[in-house]
Amino acid sequence: MLLALAMAGVASVAAAALTPAPDNGGISLPGGFKAAVVADDLGGIRGIAVAPNGDVYGRVRGRGIVAMRDTDGDGTADIVETIPGSTGEGSGIGIQPGYLYYSTNSGVFRYARAAGELLPSGEPEAVATDLSDKGQHNAKMFTFDEYGMLYVEVGSPSNALGVPDRARGAQGVSDAEVAKFLSEHGGVWKFDPSKAPQTQQQGEHWSTGHRHILALAWNPVSHTLFGAMNGRDTLDVINPDLFSKEYNAVRVAEEFHELKKGANLGWPRTFYDPIGNKRLFGAEYGGDGKKGPPAGSYPDPIIAFPAHWAPMQMAYYGGEQFPETYRGGLFQAFHGSWNRQGDQKGYNVSFIPFDASGRPTGEWSVFADGFMGTGQIASPNDAAYRPMGLAAGPDGSLYVGSDHGGRVWRIFYIGE
Repeated sequence: MLLALAMAGVASVAAAALTPAPDNGGISLPGGFKAAVVADDLGGIRGIAVAPNGDVYGRVRGRGIVAMRDTDGDGTADIVETIPGSTGEGSGIGIQPGYLYYSTNSGVFRYARAAGELLPSGEPEAVATDLSDKGQHNAKMFTFDEYGMLYVEVGSPSNALGVPDRARGAQGVSDAEVAKFLSEHGGVWKFDPSKAPQTQQQGEHWSTGHRHILALAWNPVSHTLFGAMNGRDTLDVINPDLFSKEYNAVRVAEEFHELKKGANLGWPRTFYDPIGNKRLFGAEYGGDGKKGPPAGSYPDPIIAFPAHWAPMQMAYYGGEQFPETYRGGLFQAFHGSWNRQGDQKGYNVSFIPFDASGRPTGEWSVFADGFMGTGQIASPNDAAYRPMGLAAGPDGSLYVGSDHGGRVWRIFYIGE
């Protein structure tokens, strides 16, 4: 109890020293929460990570890895530097004891990082190599379990393996072709960093049947992996006689799953309808909006998030700075839709509560909003920001990065 009170006191002091940005840097938050702008105009931030000493690292498209340090505790970085020689290709980034990890589109690498060192001084070391990169859905997001094992998602360079892909009348491929494709794509591979470097073939094929999962997080209470998949597109293009633009806009869920070892999520043959609460065959595989596989063929999602919201980085919240409701849950960044019929949707950070045993309750809510700006938008280019990077800091603050506008926020709780 005394330790808990002491930790709560430290969190309160830390939050009190932070200086909120005017209007929370343009976003809306629940009562009692504020946001500081850590840095701005960095470029396209794909992923972020926070070190134990509070240094923030951003994976910035075309620029490299940007390191941010707040020296006076007000929440805004006083030092912003790019790691010399770091590549601007890739999205994933993470911190493990003694190392700063990052991914390119074909591998995962790490810099040795001494405690308190902002810019690693050595050369990067390969950890996972020869990961399939076919151009589409090639971002390699990753996470770690509590034992330091590395889980990397290799996306599917296709919408639904239609021939021709995304075109009217596209036909699905054979079961044998699906199996061959999924042996190299559309899954999570597990690696042991102590055996680096390992090729994709040397890694353990953990799960399969994904289209593309950029949202990965390990829950240290349940000791299990969770992920949210970007659902398919263009049902209305493949077969406009059976699937309308309105159907495609709302009835293809972004699926949130527990990724158990050996799990098959059902892509490319199926998608999950969040309105009908049913798994259905895609247009390329004889689907008509009614037919689906036998019950139990593939797992239903724990949560069927709205269509085309585009889940990106996900973060487990193990801190104590936020109210108890948020502790042990997951935060999810939604990049926002870009090609749905009508106004675009998403563009927020949502929260998924978990119970004391580390199981998701199935409920969720929008936590941080307003990234889109005022009013509705027809194109993502009209959005003020698009949240993509997400990480929890050592003091319990939540960091959000946008790949449109290049801003990083630090969200903290000051009380009602």
